Order: sequence, then structure tokens, then C-alpha cells
Amino acid sequence: MELTKLPGNKSIALFSILGLISVYLIFQLKFSFDFEQFFPTNDPDLEFFKEFIEEFETDDNFLFIAVEKKSGVFEQEFLEKFHDLTLATRTLPYVVSTQSLTKISYPVKTPFAITTIPAIHINDPSKYERDKEKILTDERFVYNLISKDGTALNIVLKTTEKMKLEESEELMDSLNLLMAIYDFEAYHFLGRAYFQQELVYMQKREIIVSGIVSMILVLLIMFLIFRRPKGIAIALVSIGLGLLLFLGLLGLLGRELNAMAALYPVLMIIVGTSDVIHIMSKYIDELRKGLTNREAITITIKEIGLATLLTSATTAVGFGTLMTSQVQPIRDFGINAAIGVLVAYVTVIFFTTALLVKCDVNDLVKIKDGKSFWNDKMRALHKYTTRNGRAIALGALGFAIFALIGISKISTNYNIIDNMPRGEKITEDFLFFENMFAGFRPMEFAVFAKNGKQADDYEVLKEIDKLEIKLRTSPHINSINSILMVYKSINQMMSNNRKSAYEFPNTEKQFNKVNKFAEKVPEVSVDVLLSQDKTKTRIACRMKDIGADSTQLIRRNLDTWIASNIDTSVIALQQTGTGLILEKNSIYVRQSLLWGLGLAVLIVGLIMALLFRDWRLMVISLIPNVIPLILAGALLGYLGVELEAGISIVFAVIFGIAVDDTIHFISKFMLARRKGLNIDDSLEITFVESGKAIILTSIILFFGFLVLLFSIHPPSVVIGLLISATLLSAVIGDLLLIPVLIRWLIKEENSTK
Repeated sequence: MELTKLPGNKSIALFSILGLISVYLIFQLKFSFDFEQFFPTNDPDLEFFKEFIEEFETDDNFLFIAVEKKSGVFEQEFLEKFHDLTLATRTLPYVVSTQSLTKISYPVKTPFAITTIPAIHINDPSKYERDKEKILTDERFVYNLISKDGTALNIVLKTTEKMKLEESEELMDSLNLLMAIYDFEAYHFLGRAYFQQELVYMQKREIIVSGIVSMILVLLIMFLIFRRPKGIAIALVSIGLGLLLFLGLLGLLGRELNAMAALYPVLMIIVGTSDVIHIMSKYIDELRKGLTNREAITITIKEIGLATLLTSATTAVGFGTLMTSQVQPIRDFGINAAIGVLVAYVTVIFFTTALLVKCDVNDLVKIKDGKSFWNDKMRALHKYTTRNGRAIALGALGFAIFALIGISKISTNYNIIDNMPRGEKITEDFLFFENMFAGFRPMEFAVFAKNGKQADDYEVLKEIDKLEIKLRTSPHINSINSILMVYKSINQMMSNNRKSAYEFPNTEKQFNKVNKFAEKVPEVSVDVLLSQDKTKTRIACRMKDIGADSTQLIRRNLDTWIASNIDTSVIALQQTGTGLILEKNSIYVRQSLLWGLGLAVLIVGLIMALLFRDWRLMVISLIPNVIPLILAGALLGYLGVELEAGISIVFAVIFGIAVDDTIHFISKFMLARRKGLNIDDSLEITFVESGKAIILTSIILFFGFLVLLFSIHPPSVVIGLLISATLLSAVIGDLLLIPVLIRWLIKEENSTK
């Protein structure tokens, strides 16, 4: 074959140079994380949201700093320190404004003018009890600036919009230095800058840990297989070089690594290991037959190289189908993984074979009786499939029914917390805000005044008030912010600050009195809630992380209520915001999953048809690879694991990798048939010569993906468990079901000449 004409030394030298270049390029890798990455592209709600935030600010340009005092925050020394911290945060980079309870004042109307009194009289502890009673019954403050039990205060920092990673790191570094000055019992952060810094740190940690653990695993496996330093070294260097070249290529192409980057080392090491084992096993077998090194490597490349090329192509196709997703990180993962598979193949074919041709069998593997052991076991397995064909088929059918029932139970009600790293402070902080404050998940309403009205007219505000009253009946919504806050506060002021007077004026006459004061409120205080032309306003809420499907149900119920209770001749309402856009992923995940897998099956089927030129072999090759797919779906359903964007990639990974062993099995069967052997003898030699490699690579795949159990990213752990379990079912399908299907569908008289 032409590949063998590449001089070995030149090939080794070329790849060594590329490896050194890749070391430099790895340091050029870019990492990123922001929720916009997970927005579905070409979505009408996304286009509306983009237009909406051109007039209003985004709903994630904030950073919360919650400070705890478990005995209660109404203590002078604590309040003084907290107030000092509030003022100090104004100097942090990329902070536009700050707000906390110690800066809040109530407006008070006197016979002479409007004055203010502080919400907390920091310097007068005798008033703390009265302040506490008032504050803890004020909906403007509870869950926003103070916890319900009065044990934590919150500073709200408004930050610049669409902060980049470098800006977030600068802000968080400055904030951490500032917090180190104080000795608060505990403090917690929540917001875009914090998420960006911590989740990118998680990505980097995951890549390093998964890479190291995977290489240790491969070292152990290679030792058990080859038992010779040179054989182990060739395998490890080849696999490591493939990973190095892949990461270097990503750096060269300027590809940004996102939350799924932790899978790359595991994927590359596993794919590379599979290729290396198939190539080395075949080369060793040929050397044992007495062939020269050059003859052995030539046959290896002709027989295994072609099969490995096909497996790499089908695996790349499986990953490539992720490009049908409307979520950018999923598309990026599909493209990068497909590139990685091809890089691993090229490395093994050109670099590994150049090293192997210099080695004799004794250099690569320890001679022992293992060969006869494997041959005996594979012949026994072959006989088992011969005797129990009907039982195997019925077992597969029963399994399929069981799996389909599990698939019907799949839920997409995923939570943000499910994507947070285990055991990390960011997760602890997120849960703290979920339990003590209003939570993180945003909910927005765009309000349009109709029929020539303005958004601050009485009729318009009255309709908005009706919606706010409805929103407050939900136990999951604890923070509501709109222009009504201005009118409610003034109405309360005009009623001697009675708690019950914090409401929208009941009559237009009362509203007009309130509006005289409202017109004097500085525009800067309401410009984030009211458009410049006063035709549009917004209602900004924050709600608990109850799951995507549960949130969508609340949204649908609200839309139904709005249609029946809001005067649509006065206002038009449309839900928007980052929360709504992210929740739509649950819809697109299902769609892209079905389209992607359908496309993968179609393309792989066409490849099989062109390769084997027999529709029966195409059907035989596809059926066993449906088993791991439906098993993955069944596990999601039976175990109650929500299907979300990150976890959805398992199906492409499973199909792309599972089909590899199928190709190796059928390719070996066809080679035997072309030598004139009958079906049964061809199957027996296929079991003997390919069965060991298939089982070994499947074991490596199983334990390789279990490496993800070391991940602190929950979706990665789930992905590892799902892929490991389902790939075991793939090898069972290959070694049990394929022989049965071949005997049923291919008749002896149709043997290939």
C-alpha cells in the first residue's frame, strides 16, 4: 500500500517536530464560558431579546455579594463593616453602581418638603428592632437585599454588559482582595463575572485531571497487554502525541474551549488507544506467522489500516451530526471531536507504524500462552452463537421493548444546579442564594403600550399591576422589579409610610397626585425600566431553579392567564430574557437529537453500502448499533436523569464509537469470505482474529470513559457512566447478534467470489 512508502525516519522526525510546535500552540488555547453560548441560534425569541436589550440593559449584568451573620445582621459593628464594604465596592473595575440596605432611605413627606430617613439607623442601635420589623415585611428588600430570616445582607453590583473572561477575572481578583480585608463569618458571590471565572477554571482543571487519569489507565492496560517496555512506550507515545497534536491544532485554529472541553482528552486517548491496539495486535500476529517486519506492516496497513480508516470516518460522522444542534457549544464539540478522531488516525497510521516496523515481536509483547487462551474462548463464543441464535434474537427483542419503555420516561426538566461543579464554592454560593434570596434564574416581560398610550399612563400601569399581583402568587418568584416600584413607594410616602400603603394607587385621581412626585424622580433611576420614547417598559423577575420544564409550565400558565385577564387593547405582553431563551433548549435538544442521529444512521448506512456492496450487510451492521443508543435513552428514563444540551452528546459519541467494532468484525468476515471460506469458517476466523481486539478495546472504552467519574462537573460524570455502560452493550451486540444476523440473512450460495 502506498502509505508504507513514507520513510520511517522521516515520518518520525516530522511528527516529532509537529509535537514540539503543538506544545507551543497549546498555550494559545482559549477558554470561555457565558450563558449566551447556550442560546439556540436562529430562534425568533432570541432575535426579539436582542432587539429588546438594545433599549434596555441585559438581565445578567449583576454581581451579588451576600454576607452572613448567623446571630442576625442588626448589630452595629457588623453593619458598619458591611456599609464600608458597600462603599468600597464602588471602586472595583467594571462596576457601574452598587446598592445595599445600608444605602437605602425611605422618602418622607413633611409640611415643608420631602426628606428621607435611612432604612437602617446604623449609628442608633436603639432603633434596630423597629428597623428590622419594617424591613423584614417590605417586599422590596426581603429576598433582594436581606434574607427572610435576617441573617444575611446582599450587595447588588451593577456591572458593565457582556463582560469578557479577562474582565471578569480582573473584577473577581479585585473583589477577593477587598473581601480579604474584612473578617465576615461567611460571604457568597453570584453573577456573570463569578460564573465566568470559576467555570473556566473548572474547564482547565477537568482537561488536566482527565488527561492525567486517562494516561495512567492506558499505561496499566498497555502493561497488561504487551508486558514489554518498548511495546508500552510505543503505544503511550503514539496516544499522547495524538492528543498533543489535536490540542495544538485547536490552538492554531483559534478554537475556544467551553464546558465540554473535559471530554477531549478522554475521547482522544480512548480513540487513539483503540486504533493503536488494532494496529499493534495485527502487526504482532503477522510477525508470529514468520513474516518480515516490512511484510507484516504492509499487511497490517492493508487490512487493519483500511478498517481503521472506515471506523475513524464513521466516528467522525457521528460527531459531525452534532452540527445539526442549534446550541453553539454542542456544534463546536462535534466539529472538534471529528477533527480529533482524524488526527488520532493519521498519527497511528504514519507515526505508530513507522515505530513498529523497527521492532520485532519480542520487543513488543511478552510471549506466553495467552494466544491459545483467547483462541479457545473466541471459538467457544462462536459455537455459542451457532447453537443459540433464536434465544439471542429473542433476548435482543425483549431488551428493545424494555428500553423503549424507559425512553418514554425521559425528562428535560434540567436545573442550572445540575451543571455546577461538585464540592466547589461556586455551587455552595449558588445554593445559598437559592435558599436565602430570590435565586438566579431570570424571568422578563416586555410591555408595549398600545393605541397611542405611553407606558407610564394610568391605564397601562394598572394592567401591569394586575400581572404583578398574579406573579406574586407563585411561590417560586420572590423578586419583581418594574416601574411600579416608583409609584408604590410614593403612594406609601403620601400615607405616612404605612406598610399597607405600598401598593399602586386604586383610583386615577390618587394616581395623578402620586404622578406629580413621580415626574420629579431622576430619569437615571427609571431608564432601565422605561424606554426613551415611553412606549415600552419591562418587568424583571428572578425565580428559583425549579427546572426547565417546570418553568415552561409556569410560563404557559401565565400566558393563558394573561389572555383572559389583561386588557390587550391597552398593553401587549411578551415573555423574554435569558431564562426563556435557555429553557427553549429543552425543545431543541429533542429535535436536534433525532435529526442528528437520523442523519448519522443514514450516512453510516451509505458508507456501509458502498463498502460492502450488499444491503444485507448494511442492515446487519446497523441493527447492533441501535442497541447502545436505546440503552442510553432507557438509562436516562429509568434513572430519572434529565436530558439537557450537554448530556445529549452521548448519543453521537455512542453511535460514533460503537460502530467501530462492527466495521472491524464485518471487514474481517468479508476478507475471509473473499479467500473462499464458507460462512461458518469465516465467522470462526473472524472471532479468533478480531474478537480479542474488539473485547480489549471495549474494555478500554468502558474504563476509559469511567475516568469521567473523577470529574467535578455532573454532566460529565453522567456522560461517562452512560457511555461506559452502553458501549458494553455494543460489544455484546457485535459478538452475539451480528453472527446470528449473518447466518439468517446471508445464504451460502451468495458467497463472495
